[in-house]
Amino acid sequence: MPAGSTYSTIATTTLGSNQANYTFTSIPSTYTDLILVVAGQVSSNVSLAFQVNGDTGTNYSCTEIFGDGSTASSFRSSNNAQVTVASIGAQINSGSQWVSTLHFQNYSNTTTNKTILGRTSAAATGVNAIVGLYRSTSAISSIKFMGFNNASGFTTGTTFTLYGIAAA
Repeated sequence: MPAGSTYSTIATTTLGSNQANYTFTSIPSTYTDLILVVAGQVSSNVSLAFQVNGDTGTNYSCTEIFGDGSTASSFRSSNNAQVTVASIGAQINSGSQWVSTLHFQNYSNTTTNKTILGRTSAAATGVNAIVGLYRSTSAISSIKFMGFNNASGFTTGTTFTLYGIAAA
């Protein structure tokens, strides 16, 4: 992360046991953008996703591109109940190391929908990039990070860190 006062750590958690998901709650609205970094392992093959503000409606869209050094693919979906962070070829394999970085732009603005940019890299599968859209003008006050096609979830030692950007 850059030096200085641009990034402030809002919260960080290291899992002490396996969990199906992790939620940041009571996110302050005092920053312009948020950065979420998740690193660890999963207990079974899983696609990663997130939801905001407890919204399970079909208010999310996502475009994803993926590459593994020999193949490339893309995927577009809309009217989903979550934003996909890693799926298609970049589904995270059981036991593999991975890291996801998500940038929530203008998260506290109450006049625009929310755009999310993300990258995930997994040792065993490749790398992907996403652009997600949360079709709501509500400020983001909570983020739930999860495996959406498998409830086994994240292994002990997985870290979740949320940063606020003071001035984007």
